[in-house]
Amino acid sequence: MPPSEHELRLRDRLSRLRSVSLLGGAKLSGELQRLQRQLDRIGEEPTGDDIWRSVELARHPDRPYTLDYVEALLDDWFELHGDHRRGDDAAMIAGLGKLHGRTVVLVGQQKGRDIHQRSERRFGMSNPEGYAKAMRAMKIAETHGFPVISLVDTPGAYPGVDAEQHGQGGAIAESQAVMARLTVPTVACVIGEGGSGGAIAIALADRVLMQENAIYSVISPEGCAMILWRDASQAKKAAAAFKPDAVHCLELGVIDAIVPEPKGGAQTDPQAAAQLLGESLRETLEDLVDVPGDELRRRRRAKFRSLGVFA
Repeated sequence: MPPSEHELRLRDRLSRLRSVSLLGGAKLSGELQRLQRQLDRIGEEPTGDDIWRSVELARHPDRPYTLDYVEALLDDWFELHGDHRRGDDAAMIAGLGKLHGRTVVLVGQQKGRDIHQRSERRFGMSNPEGYAKAMRAMKIAETHGFPVISLVDTPGAYPGVDAEQHGQGGAIAESQAVMARLTVPTVACVIGEGGSGGAIAIALADRVLMQENAIYSVISPEGCAMILWRDASQAKKAAAAFKPDAVHCLELGVIDAIVPEPKGGAQTDPQAAAQLLGESLRETLEDLVDVPGDELRRRRRAKFRSLGVFA
């Protein structure tokens, strides 16, 4: 069974406590032990079937996309087009709007609903022009002191020949560098698929959230299965091995919190999903807006440099 909202809150609290410095204090150590005992009683480790269910829901064709959340959450939305270099990449959305009265810059991937849209937007897989457009929006945010919100939903960066010729790898790296240097609050949320460099290019944020049924990984289950077993049909087995679901990403410290979804997934009630996401974004921004810009940048860099480090 999918984790309950209560379990998600406990895991979120446990993750936050583990990130606090000087955990040797008896009070914090005791709180950690108490929360861990509660989690142990709630249920067993998600099974391979549970993890694959998250993969299926993250890819559900009726799942809300970036522009659906823009319509539901932002007032006075103004979309930016073009990268001031080559053209406009429809796979990347960028613009300005108001979230609960606060002006924000939002960037995110858009997959498309029908065959025409999916072809135009390349299933949310951006070219270098898309990352250039996102960086253009982020620099506007830096100039005017607007927080940046990024909604991640992509199988990965576009793998075409033109994308490579235009500097795909360099564009992803440059986008991460721009985000690392920002002195405004930044919040990213994985709302569907968070695939590889295409995802992390716009997810180097002060807080990284993840919807309950989203996935976040360095490679797709099918890609992993092809490498390990030379058989894409082993994707379910691969997903069970590298665990791209939200609960495991939280435990690994790859994300900071999980955003609950309506029962059965965001596609069952898009309006309720948007409300839950909007509240999480608002609360997260309120925690960040009073932190000085230099301190935000210092913490952000320290956070990402510590990922994957084991002692």
